[in-house]
Amino acid sequence: MFELRLMAPEDRVEALSDALDALDALSVSVEDADAQTDAEQALFGEPGMPPPKEGWQRSRLIALFPSEENAREAASLLSLQDFFEGCEVLGVQSLVDQDWVRLTQSQFAPVDITPDFWIVPTWHEPPAAAKKIIRLDPGLAFGTGTHPTTRMCLRWIARQSWTTQRVLDYGCGSGILAIGAALHGATDIDAVDIDEAAVTSTVFNAEANHVTLKAGLPDQAHGLYQTVLANILATPLKVLAPLLRSHVAAGGSLVLAGILARQADELKAAYAPYCDLQVSDEEDGWILMTAQCA
Repeated sequence: MFELRLMAPEDRVEALSDALDALDALSVSVEDADAQTDAEQALFGEPGMPPPKEGWQRSRLIALFPSEENAREAASLLSLQDFFEGCEVLGVQSLVDQDWVRLTQSQFAPVDITPDFWIVPTWHEPPAAAKKIIRLDPGLAFGTGTHPTTRMCLRWIARQSWTTQRVLDYGCGSGILAIGAALHGATDIDAVDIDEAAVTSTVFNAEANHVTLKAGLPDQAHGLYQTVLANILATPLKVLAPLLRSHVAAGGSLVLAGILARQADELKAAYAPYCDLQVSDEEDGWILMTAQCA
C-alpha cells in the first residue's frame, strides 16, 4: 500500500478529492495541515450535519493506492491540471503492512456506563466488575456507547427502577438504548428508525444480547409508553416534539439526547406546550434533557 500526500488551499480540496477518486484512489482523507499549531482551525458543524467548509485554509490530502506506480502516476497527472495551481505534491511513501482488523479492534475497548454496567465488544473479555453487559461491535448504525449522548442515556436507564412497562426507542440506530432498557427489566419495547439498515442492526444486536424487542420503521410506534427515548439531534427533536410527547403516557418519562449545551433553551421552548424539559446530565458539551409528563 502506498500513500500520496498533497497540500492544497481550501478552495481546491473538493476538486482534488474528486480527481483522486477518479484516479482510483482506495481512500482519500483530508486533515488540517496546521493542526497542533497556533494556526489550527476549528472546522465542524453540528454532529451529523455536513461541515460548513470543504477543507481548511491549508489542507493535507492523503490518498491510498495499491502500488507505488499508481500513486506516482496520479501525482504526475494531477500536477498537469489547471486546478492543481497552488497545490503541492508532498511525496509518496509506502505503508507498513498491518493487521487492519486487529488494529481497528484495538481502538474499541470496553466502555463503563456505571461501575457494574458495561458495553463490551465481542472480542474483549468482560471486566470483572461488570454485572450487566451489552455486547456491541462498531457497525453502520449510530450508537456504540463511546459518544457522550449514548452514555448519558444509558446512565439514565441504569438509574431507573424498571418494572413491566412499554418503552419506545425513537431513532434507535444500533438499538443500544432499547437493549439497555431490556437488560434493566423493561419487557415491552419498540425500537424504530427511518433507516432500514438501523432496523436490521437493532434486530441483530438484540439477538446477540438475548433480549426481546420489536424493531421497525417509525409507523410501528403506536399508543402510549411509560418511557420514550430519543437520541437524535436538536433540530429533528424540535420538529418531533408533538409526536414524541403524544406517545408518553401520563406520569411517563420523555428522555432526549443529541443536544448541545447551548441548545437547551431552544429545546425547552419547543417542548414548552407539551411538557417541562430540564437538563438532567451533561458531558463534554452535550446534555441530556428529561421531563416527567402529566
